[in-house]
Amino acid sequence: MQAIILCGGLSTRLGDITKSVPKILLDIRGRTVLEWQIELLKQAGVDEVILASGHLHDTLVETVGVRCNGVSMQYAKEEIRLGTGGAIKHAMQYICTSPFFVLNGDVLLEDFSLSEMLNCFQRETVGVLLGVLVEDVSTYGEIDSDDRNRITGFREKQRIQRSGFINAGVYLFNRSMANYFPNHDVFSIEKDVFPYAQNLYVLKAAINWIDVGDPKRLAYARQRFGT
Repeated sequence: MQAIILCGGLSTRLGDITKSVPKILLDIRGRTVLEWQIELLKQAGVDEVILASGHLHDTLVETVGVRCNGVSMQYAKEEIRLGTGGAIKHAMQYICTSPFFVLNGDVLLEDFSLSEMLNCFQRETVGVLLGVLVEDVSTYGEIDSDDRNRITGFREKQRIQRSGFINAGVYLFNRSMANYFPNHDVFSIEKDVFPYAQNLYVLKAAINWIDVGDPKRLAYARQRFGT
């Protein structure tokens, strides 16, 4: 089984921290973010990962190489910034299995198995998004779904502070997801694809989810993740 990890961004929120080190290679309690993610993917049967790279691509290749923790690695380098959707489209040239996982390169998950997403994937499913419960959706946006967990819409950031399920940046896609991609190369998966795709579902989970692309959350992960 294959997976794509999106790790080509400039990581501007982290400032000087990622000027010479790709965000996905930051140390979290003795392991890189990539090593934590590969461990998660291996448990779900993934044996090949495509790194959708860009910023500090050469450093990533020199450090990681062609194998990491027993998993084969390939690279889909962006020559220009393609956005989340464009990066997936570009990396899918190496995808030959269906379904396949896609992860944002700054996401850590604790006490969760990606096999749960596989278990709810049906033949007609185009994609499953992991939705994590947060106490305040106002800074994220929210996933709306029906009683079968089929996604019915996405709410943008709201002023009201309340709990809800947000997009965790972890996906399981059928290759037919490409049918909903725009013809151009630069686009967002969240804004230009998800609102129009059919048969998208959400797996709701109340788990420890950390986006290490923010300095405060990175510090939290280095103190608490994996303890």
